[in-house]
Amino acid sequence: MRVLVTGGTGVLGRHAVTRLLSRGHEVRVFSRRDSPSLPSGVAAFRGDLAKGTGIAPAVEGVDAVLHAASNTGIGLGRGDAKGTTALCAAAKEAGVRHLLYVSIVGIDRIPFGYYQRKLACERLVVESGIPHTILRATQFHELLAAALRRLDPLPVALLPVSFRFQPVASEEVAARVLELLEHPPSGRAPDFGGPEVLTLGTMARSWREVRGRGPRWIVPLPLPGRAAAAFREGRNTCPGLASGVTTWASYSRQARG
Repeated sequence: MRVLVTGGTGVLGRHAVTRLLSRGHEVRVFSRRDSPSLPSGVAAFRGDLAKGTGIAPAVEGVDAVLHAASNTGIGLGRGDAKGTTALCAAAKEAGVRHLLYVSIVGIDRIPFGYYQRKLACERLVVESGIPHTILRATQFHELLAAALRRLDPLPVALLPVSFRFQPVASEEVAARVLELLEHPPSGRAPDFGGPEVLTLGTMARSWREVRGRGPRWIVPLPLPGRAAAAFREGRNTCPGLASGVTTWASYSRQARG
């Protein structure tokens, strides 16, 4: 199978590319970089989803598209809908038989800007007419760890300690992505969550205990609003679909560096 991966150099994309190669699939990665760092045998296609450039040649002749690209961080998903629209249009024109979109658990239950943009992208995929699969996953270990690492130099950290998360290994999500890609499109696939639901306070304390650094004192930060309330209620989790196996403490031990 010939597969185009958007976001192929990201947290999930790297694992997905490696797994696709190990299964003998032909892999292309769509990137804005001139020379992205990719495993041997992967073809790089340069372009920009938000600008709609370079997409047509990248999707030409592919059987499936794994759409894992997103304007994360301070971008908060801006441009994602425009990029998804352009990608879907090009993929439909090219006759792509399967488009898999990686999304986030709870985006339809939390009024948070980034989540609303992800939800809009899901709708675009559904309305595109392309045979598709949508997989929602909970929060990747790596992304939560990156946020906590920024606090390492601080003696005191203000955190919304009661926010709930269900951290999951991105490599395990990538394995599920590969399984879905190797089967016919299934529409909305069952959500994929990590093995445990934890509060941010518990995660931050465990992170410091395992790694031996980080703020000594964590002060609760009360945040108002409906989005904050939804995170406190754990609407971004799926305890009944805890498919992952790597715990937060186990990941923390691996990420001591």
